[in-house]
Amino acid sequence: MAYKIMIVDDEPANLRLLERLFRRDYQVLVAPSGQDALQLLEQHDVALLITDQRMPGMTGIELLKRTAEFRPHMVRIILTGYTDIGALVEAINCGQVYKYVTKPWNNDDLRLTVGRAIEHYETTRARHELELANRRLSARLQQMTRAVVRSITDALEAKDEHVYGHARRVGGYAVATGRRMRLDTATLEQLALASVLHDIGRIGTPDAVLLKPTPLTEEERACMQAHSERGARMLAGVPEMEDVAAAVRHHHEHWDGSGYPEGLAGEQIPLASRIILVADAYDAMTSPRPFRDAFDHETAIARLKEGAGTHFDPEVVRAFCDLEALAVIHAGIAEAARGHAPWLTSSLPVNAGFLSAADLAGQVMCEPALAACV
Repeated sequence: MAYKIMIVDDEPANLRLLERLFRRDYQVLVAPSGQDALQLLEQHDVALLITDQRMPGMTGIELLKRTAEFRPHMVRIILTGYTDIGALVEAINCGQVYKYVTKPWNNDDLRLTVGRAIEHYETTRARHELELANRRLSARLQQMTRAVVRSITDALEAKDEHVYGHARRVGGYAVATGRRMRLDTATLEQLALASVLHDIGRIGTPDAVLLKPTPLTEEERACMQAHSERGARMLAGVPEMEDVAAAVRHHHEHWDGSGYPEGLAGEQIPLASRIILVADAYDAMTSPRPFRDAFDHETAIARLKEGAGTHFDPEVVRAFCDLEALAVIHAGIAEAARGHAPWLTSSLPVNAGFLSAADLAGQVMCEPALAACV
């Protein structure tokens, strides 16, 4: 494949000389001015631009800056005299120039320089195409991940009508809390997945235990509590889900060490697990169960504050309770999870193209009044 190179010089003799030098190996375009070069570049995919620096109307450096805006991968070489070094340093510092060649040039050296420039172009172009392919693949994998997560949560909730929307609500609360705690994007992504999948292990819990409307026996309680370890085992074999699996495993650990499965305490417990515990507890308290009515928002918040320092991480409780208009958020998430709140829009993005809190919480909120809480 013969790459296209463009030569820009206001001196016709130089244009003819350079065209003859390179036309055997490349498709050569010539332009007598920067403006003519810009017009040609709109019509041709050029791999390499060689331009003189001192030209009337538009200097070579000005041309390179202009072309960088719409031909970022094109390689740029500038021909310059020693008196232009100051301007050249500016261009190099701006990342506009691959190499500069001083006049008068040596033809053999210039051929070698151009050959290396084309190799650089090939490498850069291949890397760019690989990045695009990886992004497309990543997008497809992310779509598959969202679909799998939704299928899992649907399967969980289909087993028990009383917890419909629970995973999505916990996801919404957890991500909102994480954002309030200023967690970085990567940590939020892990938290988002873990919070929605925190009860995945319940898939293996017998319905007789899971749906029992009366208090559980000790044996049944042990069976129910095994869901966190079971869920972690289900996720541990999935590539890059190790942190998610750990968060799922420990989401019933208590700050004072009284939780399960390992009795971890304080900061031994993964932060994602500590956040999920608070979000899970709030949603459990504010949702009705066969054996009790739902607590109101104020009662649930009071219970969380009472448990701070024993059951719950005090910092997480503070962040959770600081979410402005939390009662309205709870109502909005509940309505959105049932599809009854078309006015709700997503305001909890985790990462563009990846899982958003709207994905996780059933198109979670928010009206302008709630924007500050996320």
